[in-house]
Amino acid sequence: MSTSAPPSGGPDIELEIGGMTCASCANRIERKLNKLDGVSATVNYATEKAKVSVPAGYDPALLVAEVEKTGYTAALPQPPAAGPTSTVAETEDPELTALRHRLAGSIALTIPVIAMAMIPALQFTYWQWASLTLAAPVIVWAAWPFHRAAWTNLRHGTATMDTLISMGTSAAFLWSLYALFFGTAGVPGMTHPFEFTIAPSEGAGNIYLEVGAGVTMFILAGRYFEKRSKRRAGAALRALLELGAKNVSVLRNGVEVTIPTAELRVGDEFIVRPGEKIATDGVVVSGTSAVDMSMLTGESVPVEVAAGDTVTGATVNSGGRLVVRAARVGADTQLAQMAKLVEDAQTGKAEVQRLADRISGVFVPIVIVIAFVTLGTWLVAGFPVAAAFTAAVAVLVIACPCALGLATPTALLVGTGRGAQMGILIKGPEVLESTRTVDTVVLDKTGTVTTGTIALVDVITEPGVDRAELLRLAGALENASEHPIAQAIARAAAQEVGPLPAPDEFANVAGTGVQGVVEGSAVIVGRESLLAAWSQALSPELAAAKTSAESEGKTVVAAGCDGRARGILVVADTVKPTSAEAVAQLKRMGLAPVLLTGDNEAVARQIARDVGIERVYAEVLPKDKVDVIARLQREGKVVAMVGDGVNDAPALAQADLGLAMGTGTDVAIEAADITLVRGDLRGAVDAIRLSRKTLGTIKTNLFWAFAYNVAAIPIAALGMLNPMLAGAAMAFSSVFVVGNSLRLRGFRSTATSPAAPRARATASRAR
Repeated sequence: MSTSAPPSGGPDIELEIGGMTCASCANRIERKLNKLDGVSATVNYATEKAKVSVPAGYDPALLVAEVEKTGYTAALPQPPAAGPTSTVAETEDPELTALRHRLAGSIALTIPVIAMAMIPALQFTYWQWASLTLAAPVIVWAAWPFHRAAWTNLRHGTATMDTLISMGTSAAFLWSLYALFFGTAGVPGMTHPFEFTIAPSEGAGNIYLEVGAGVTMFILAGRYFEKRSKRRAGAALRALLELGAKNVSVLRNGVEVTIPTAELRVGDEFIVRPGEKIATDGVVVSGTSAVDMSMLTGESVPVEVAAGDTVTGATVNSGGRLVVRAARVGADTQLAQMAKLVEDAQTGKAEVQRLADRISGVFVPIVIVIAFVTLGTWLVAGFPVAAAFTAAVAVLVIACPCALGLATPTALLVGTGRGAQMGILIKGPEVLESTRTVDTVVLDKTGTVTTGTIALVDVITEPGVDRAELLRLAGALENASEHPIAQAIARAAAQEVGPLPAPDEFANVAGTGVQGVVEGSAVIVGRESLLAAWSQALSPELAAAKTSAESEGKTVVAAGCDGRARGILVVADTVKPTSAEAVAQLKRMGLAPVLLTGDNEAVARQIARDVGIERVYAEVLPKDKVDVIARLQREGKVVAMVGDGVNDAPALAQADLGLAMGTGTDVAIEAADITLVRGDLRGAVDAIRLSRKTLGTIKTNLFWAFAYNVAAIPIAALGMLNPMLAGAAMAFSSVFVVGNSLRLRGFRSTATSPAAPRARATASRAR
């Protein structure tokens, strides 16, 4: 708890924290910082950052010093390099590189040690000294991060998984040194024979090097894969920054000059050609076009812009040539603000402390107490000092968590491997905790529930007009236009009526449509106002059909031929065939689906009715999406968010569990916790089921890993632990953990189960 008054008027300072090994480290640093006067801090283990609110004029060096006194490192983020050579490329992480080197070294050195200890046939004359030579670097150098963390924990009166690892490996190593140099284990020809009986012994002829080295290797492997997954937390920000245009054509004294986007200044006028990204936020000076705003609003239909309209950086110019005056650059743009939203959401996301650490916090003190009680009991009973110390050290050795080191990584490896086969990519073990308590699933509309692309959904003609002929003529004219709506009509026409004729004449009427001559017929396709300008009014029936379609959020294009309005063409984003089934499955799992979109209210309500969703939030921008997620969380909901666009990235990061469609943008994928490769919403159902199953397997593994330790401790306390028994027990517990994890390979998707037809029937009734 903070003992200081809340800060007022000061800036937020961000620190990059190093040396954390678990969530309890983050909690320790957070408590230390919050004890400083006027300071309010939040430390995030996943992103390895601290967000600190301080009074105005506060010296950041004081924060860094406080973190360092706690035993960790802290640094202020380095500003990005300015100028044309600036990049946001991911740099190599020295901490991850060091961990990889330790893991590689420990694997190469440990495997021979375990083989010699477990297979008597490999125990040559001086095998024990060869084991010492190989195991010493593993237990001392490779396990150094565990020893350092254990010392830090000891200084602060706490115990974690690191304490247990350091204590067990050190005890095994030190006793092995004693047995080799002062006992009988170092004599030539010493062996560890297979013995199925146990009897008290002084233990001076036994070494436990394979225990210390094996535990170090297994747990380093788990830490490495976890760290590698955690390091991707910042990739969403890099992907967002990479979205913008790299170069821009600026008008200087009427001449085009190509410069890096970083050199743009407010007031500069720049050119955006069809297909190019708009370099920064600005106002259109001249030209008309359709701009794909889906990354910002989620709407699949491009927005028509003309002189005086505002445009957003990183959106795509789908139509004509534009001249834009820069209004905001750098950190002031909407793209940069979205990156800040993602970062804030990631920093503020509460991390669930690792289960193994919570258990270790209780288990370690108990083991130490048992070891001291064992030592005292043997001495009081009159046994030799060597025998008493043997029994006490044996308690520490058998408590060394080999199976515990395998419990999480093996289940995660098999679970994520099975997920990958099904098109579900799970980023890390911390993701699994979130799936256990999720009760609300927020679904983005465009690209998630719907296909995300506009398509022709209906053709309504005047009485007596042939539908196929109208579609052929309109499609032929639209095929000559680059407008996304025109291309959607042309594609549908070609699929339905075959090859389209080329127009004899073609003209683009800016902002309203196209007109021309096809096979001798004068054809007009576009807004109702364009046809009205040629005295081609829609009949009352067509006008009513147009109004009805537009009330459902669909886009209507009118078509006229030879002086008369002939029909209307309706285009819209279409619902994915499996979305209704997926929503029905989510409901059966007890999850409440919510539709969240930047699209208009009418479209959102219609889509929600189609798939069976009752709760809808429409016409929301990226910041509003984050606010909606936060509001649901304040209501006590544990929220999963499924999305696919850049505009979804902040909300995906804010949610307790973020799921991104793999068919979406890199930014959304990087900001999410789980990626659904297939783009099928049923994958979200399978992802939550698989994650919960994997988490359950991890918990079972942890239970049995500790149960093995607890069962073996009395044997060790009685002085009856021989090395082969310890090795066999360690091997058995590891085999059990691996075998239990392998059961995840049998996980099946609900989409292919017998229940799937019933789900489809339920979804159909929901419509």
